[in-house]
Amino acid sequence: MNSYESLLETITPTSGATREILDPATGAVVGLAPFDTVDDLDRAVLGAVAVQPAWAALGHAARSETLLRAADAIDAAAEALAELLSREQGKPMNGPNARFEVGGASAWLRAAAGTPLESEVVVDDGSTHAVMHYRPIGVVGAIGPWNWPMMITIWQIAPALRMGNAVVVKPSEYTPLSVLALVAVINQVLPAGLVTVVSGDREVGARLSSHPDIGKVMFTGSTATGKAIIRSSADTVKRLTLELGGNDAGIVLADADPTAIAEGLFWGAFINTGQTCAALKRLYVHDDIYEEVCTALTKVAAAIPMGVGVDEKSLLGPLQNKAQFDIVAGLVDAAKASGARVLLGGNPVAGQPGYFYPVTLIADIDKDHPLVLEEQFGPALPIIRYSSVDEVVALANGVDVGLGGSVWSADLVQAREVAARLETGTVWINAHGAVHPMIPFGGSKQSGYGLEFGVEGLKALGVPQVING
Repeated sequence: MNSYESLLETITPTSGATREILDPATGAVVGLAPFDTVDDLDRAVLGAVAVQPAWAALGHAARSETLLRAADAIDAAAEALAELLSREQGKPMNGPNARFEVGGASAWLRAAAGTPLESEVVVDDGSTHAVMHYRPIGVVGAIGPWNWPMMITIWQIAPALRMGNAVVVKPSEYTPLSVLALVAVINQVLPAGLVTVVSGDREVGARLSSHPDIGKVMFTGSTATGKAIIRSSADTVKRLTLELGGNDAGIVLADADPTAIAEGLFWGAFINTGQTCAALKRLYVHDDIYEEVCTALTKVAAAIPMGVGVDEKSLLGPLQNKAQFDIVAGLVDAAKASGARVLLGGNPVAGQPGYFYPVTLIADIDKDHPLVLEEQFGPALPIIRYSSVDEVVALANGVDVGLGGSVWSADLVQAREVAARLETGTVWINAHGAVHPMIPFGGSKQSGYGLEFGVEGLKALGVPQVING
C-alpha cells in the first residue's frame, strides 16, 4: 500500500453494485465504491456480535497494544491515505488538510490506547463500599461525515475499540473510499469482523440507527439528520453521541491587536475551506477596531493559495460537493444583494472545473442576515460590528446551536469572563477550533450531546456498572 493506486486497488469491489466517486477539484473518477444494502449491514452486525465478546475479554492492556499497532499501520500507509483523501474529499495535501488529517487519525488512536481509565471508588466509609466500573456496550454504529472522513471515523472507533466494543461504520456517500481505505489499513492488525464498513445510502443509515443489535450510535453531521437518528433509535433506547451542526461566533474585543490575530482568525474560519462543524462562522468585531481587523484579515486571506489538492502549493481546496457549493453561493449572493460590502471574493470563476468557491469576506452585513444566522459551511465569513459586550454576547447566543466559540483579546481575564457567558460546548481564547485528544469536546443546544476525547470520551463508550458491597 505504498501508493494511493495500490491502496485503492485493495478496496475496489470485484462484484456487486458499485458507483463512481468523483474528484471535487477536477471531476475525474477517483474510484469505485460498493453500493451496500440493508442486508449487507445486517450481515456486518451479525459478524460484529460474534467477534465482540472475545475482543472484550482481552482486557484494556491487550486492546490498547493492538490499537498502537493499528496506529503504526496508518503511519506506514500515511502518504497513500493522504493522497486518496485529497483526491476524494478535495482538501490539499499540505497545511491543516490531508496529511494533517491522517496524522490526526494516528494520534487519536494512540491517545485512546494510552488514556488511563481506572475503576472509581465512589463510597468507602466503613459500612458501604461502592465501585464504578465500565463494561463494553457491545456493537457500536459509527456514522461519519464527508468533511473529515478519516479523522472523525477514528474519533468514533478508537474509543469504542479501546472499551471492548465492535464497530460497524457507515461513511458519507460522498467520501466512502477514504473510510474504506482507512479501515482496510487498520484491519491488517485487528481481528476479522471487529470493524466493518458498510458503504450505502440513507436506507442503510436508517437501519443502522434502529438495528436491535447495535447498542450505541455515534454520529457527526447535520442537526436535521441527528434528529432523525434520535427518533429512529428510540424504540431500542440506544445510547447516542451526537456532534451536530454549529454556527460558531468569534468575538474580537476592543483591545485586540488586529495584525497579531489576523492569521488565527483566518484559519479558525477557513480550515478545510470552511467545511468544519466547529469553524468560526460569524465574526463580531468591536467598532473601535472594525476596519483594522477587516484590513488585516483581508491581507492574510488574499495570500492563501487555493487549488487542486494534490498540487503541493495549495492550502485551500474546493467545496466537496455541488450541493454545498450552491448553499455557499446562494448565501453570498443574498448578502451582496442586501448591500453588504464585499472585502474579498464573492465571484466564482465561471466554467472552471471543480467546486471552487473563492475565499469571501463580507463586511457591514446586517446581524440578522441568513449568512450570519445560518451555517454556511464553506469559505465565506460575515464580519459584524458591535459596540458593547452585552450586545455581542446576546448576538453570539442568539442562535439555536452552540458547538464552539472564541474570544480574542489581549486581556485574558476579560476574555475568560466573556467566554463564560457564551452558550457553547467549547470556547477558545485567541484561537478557534483547535481540538486535543485529551480535552473533552461536545456541543450544547441543538449542536448535540455527549462528549468525545479523553477519559470522558472513553466512558461514553462503556456501560457504567456500580458494584455495591
